Amino acid sequence: MILILNKLSKLKATVTGLVAASVLAASTAFASAIPIRGVVEGFYGTPWTMENRIDIFEFCNKHGLNAYIYAPKDDPYHRAKWREPYPQDKLDELAILIAAAKVNNIKFIFAISPGLDLDYSSADELNTMIDKFQVMYNLGVRDFAVFFDDIDSKDGGAQAEFLNRLKINFIDKYDDVSPLITVPTEYFRLDMIDDCGRTPYTANFSMTLNPEILVLYTGDNVVCPEITDEQYILTSKMYNRSLGIWWNYPVTDYMEAKLALGPIENLPQYSDIPAIFFNPMKYAYLSKVALTTGADYANDPENYNPDNSWNAAIDEQFGKLAEDFKLFARHSQHLENSWANVGRPDGSELRVAMDKLLISYESGSDDEFYGDMQNVKDQLESILAATKRLHSKLPKRILAECKPQLEQLQRIVEADIIAVDSLKAKRGENNRRLKRNISKLRRKLEVIQQHEVTAIISEKTARAFIDEVLNLIETEPEEESELSEQVDSQ
Repeated sequence: MILILNKLSKLKATVTGLVAASVLAASTAFASAIPIRGVVEGFYGTPWTMENRIDIFEFCNKHGLNAYIYAPKDDPYHRAKWREPYPQDKLDELAILIAAAKVNNIKFIFAISPGLDLDYSSADELNTMIDKFQVMYNLGVRDFAVFFDDIDSKDGGAQAEFLNRLKINFIDKYDDVSPLITVPTEYFRLDMIDDCGRTPYTANFSMTLNPEILVLYTGDNVVCPEITDEQYILTSKMYNRSLGIWWNYPVTDYMEAKLALGPIENLPQYSDIPAIFFNPMKYAYLSKVALTTGADYANDPENYNPDNSWNAAIDEQFGKLAEDFKLFARHSQHLENSWANVGRPDGSELRVAMDKLLISYESGSDDEFYGDMQNVKDQLESILAATKRLHSKLPKRILAECKPQLEQLQRIVEADIIAVDSLKAKRGENNRRLKRNISKLRRKLEVIQQHEVTAIISEKTARAFIDEVLNLIETEPEEESELSEQVDSQ
């Protein structure tokens, strides 16, 4: 705590003089900037540390972001124990954060998620909420939010009435408090609609809610590949107001074994968006790659170029290691499961080269096959060298956030190199070499699979290539058994 206080003192001395200049630059350089643009610490799992948050405030100030929502799902006083006052030690920490945000010209938005057990009609419940907000107001907070996401309750009218009463009895009593922010229970578009148009929940919530309250939504799904201008306008019409965006990238709380290291992309370019918040990973330092690109987008949506922004972000953050980190990061951008799909495909250039090699292996000329093989091998060796340099030269705090994935990519690429050589041996009918390679490849694959619980990377490119090659070259089961015995005896 002393170290944090010392750091805050230094911040006040060094940053205050820069605030006016940075705000002026942000306001004049980007004519179409989204007014409220920032980060929402809204992920499940281990919350950020105090050091993480203060570092992010400095980062936001530098990159033209102006807001931060305090909403860590696993802070018990934010969600499960929302009625209980923060203990004094936690209030002391929040006071430091609020002051640090102010020094960096960042709106500190204090959020509560009471929907697990809130009695919407209770005057006592409303007063409990007001009391909690009042404590934060006394600490310097002037921006507040109430979230109803990820709960079972679907009483939209009652939720909206509660927010309206909170607005009248707290928000409106202060001239210096910003409009209330909320997230409804149906917070993505496909959950808001049914065969009749709007669902009963969304109809009741949207029609009852005071028009001055800002509503955030996540797109067509919780985690989706895009929000087009058309989609945004369509959803805003359902609420008869412009919605704010809660964008779930680079957050990985639903897929923690993978890192989201790609750019923010595929968001509205021409719409009048009042606010946007990017939900980060629990890995605060590595989140800055995507957050930097998000800042560029939010400051100038119409002219935003994700490629240029991504390259510039990594150049700035990794210096001499930038090119190596780009090789690594290109293989950890896409997140997908049964309900989520976001981010660029992993390792696109390598995937194209691998597909070409697999085709030429089966039907190409020798010149085509060996040329394609060398191309893939060269790319793999470049990635392998990059992972080794990153492992030895990255700052400790950054290496700590990506070490499992870095080591996993190294294992996968080493296996890929053996797989490429196996295609060469198979095509050249070098059966002895092929048998040795198959044995080595399967042993490496077993180790890779053991580590997939904690580290996932390049699933559809570098990792998939191992299986694709084995499917092409593996021997019959009986022969394989004899082969294993021969190899083990050597």
